[in-house]
Amino acid sequence: MGIFLLIPSPKILFRSPFQGTMAQDMTEKELLKMELDQLKKEVKNERQMVSKTGKEIKEYIESMAGEDPLLKGVPEDKNPFKEKGGCTIS
Repeated sequence: MGIFLLIPSPKILFRSPFQGTMAQDMTEKELLKMELDQLKKEVKNERQMVSKTGKEIKEYIESMAGEDPLLKGVPEDKNPFKEKGGCTIS
């Protein structure tokens, strides 16, 4: 009795990168094409200096701090996660 290996056809192993294929199932050429496509998208993004955006983010956070429930808390009557009732053992 011999050993039989079932080898899927190349069509199954190397699908298009846009069909949800796992990276390990793709050829090097397909991986490089995906990387190139991603870099083409990223190069179009507008760049800004961190010194400018950092200040803007800080100002936004400070202006919204009064409305942040994690900082000021949620009133008991408006808390959707408060326990509705207790458990009694008799």
